[in-house]
Order: sequence, then C-alpha cells, then structure tokens
Amino acid sequence: GYRVSLQGNFFGRNHTYITFPEYNPRKHIKLDPPLNIQSNVTANKCQIWWSVPWYLVEILQYELQYKEYSMSWEIALNKTPPSSLPQIEIEATELRSGIAYVARVRCKVSENEDSYHSQWSEWSQTTVFEKAGVPKLSEKILNTRTMQFLFIPLSFGTLLYLFWNCKLSQKASPALTFPRQLLSFSHSIICTTGILR
Repeated sequence: GYRVSLQGNFFGRNHTYITFPEYNPRKHIKLDPPLNIQSNVTANKCQIWWSVPWYLVEILQYELQYKEYSMSWEIALNKTPPSSLPQIEIEATELRSGIAYVARVRCKVSENEDSYHSQWSEWSQTTVFEKAGVPKLSEKILNTRTMQFLFIPLSFGTLLYLFWNCKLSQKASPALTFPRQLLSFSHSIICTTGILR
C-alpha cells in the first residue's frame, strides 16, 4: 500500500497531515459506466444488454434502473442481474402495454471479489423500449356487450316491422303469412345469437 499525506502552508507554517496511513488503490476504484446499452422486447420479456471491457466481465456486478419514460428517475425500479453476465431480462408482466420505458445500468466490482473494491460507476446512457399493446379483456367484453345492446333493439324493431307488414297484408289477403315470417325470423335470431357468443 501507500501512505497518502497532505502538505500545505497554513498561516505561515508548513503542516503535514496523514490522510490515508495505508492507501491501496485497488480498494478505491471507480469504473467507467457500461457502454452500448440495448434492448429487445418480445411477447414474454424485455432483454437488455450492454458492454464492458472483456477483462472485467467476471468480477463486476450491475444494477439496472427502469421506469416509464415520462416518470422521474427517483421512482424508478431497480433490478439486479442474477449473474455477472452483462445482461438482464424483465418479465412482460412487469410492464404495461403501450407504455414507453427507459432503462440505464451501472456497475462496480463484485462484493465477492477480495482483491478489488469499488464504488458504483456513473449511470450509463439509456435505452428506450415498449411492450406492444394488446387488446384488454375488458375492451373485448365491452365490444361484445355493445353488440348485444345494439342487437336487442334492432331485433324488436324488425319484429314490429314484420308484424305491421303482416297485419297489413292480412287485411288484403286472408292467408296467414305472419307466423311463417316470425318463425323464420326467430330462427335467424337464434343463429345470430349463437354466432355472437
């Protein structure tokens, strides 16, 4: 190790202050932030990866932060990769559909490493990703219900129209055409309802 001291002239006198009696540079490292952070989103997960010098890969640990693009970093979520590989996955269930996210990463020497010690690096540049939007179940149900609400009044309107027309045609002709038309229309209502379900 080294002894680090501070010398100076204070009020006309020379003074020496011992700052670190034993200073070991390997225990006081601050690394450069990871480079080339990139992301790829699939239906099941978001993969994020980055670059660090090859000779440091096995002794580093990382911390990833991600947040909705419009939010502050102060409320970002933190995630730690399970290994020293420069990559991490975020499950799709942790992300909201149709929302843009931004992520960044920092590194330091692993706590398991005895020969070196470091503080966290600065944060890397960011990568932006977005989970593809899929229709929500509630939206599908809403669309089905809307169709049902439209179908019922239209059905009754059609029945009234048929009834009115048959009533007029019965005045002109004694043949009972209304029951046949009603039976045919009822059959089409049942078939259409079956298709909607």
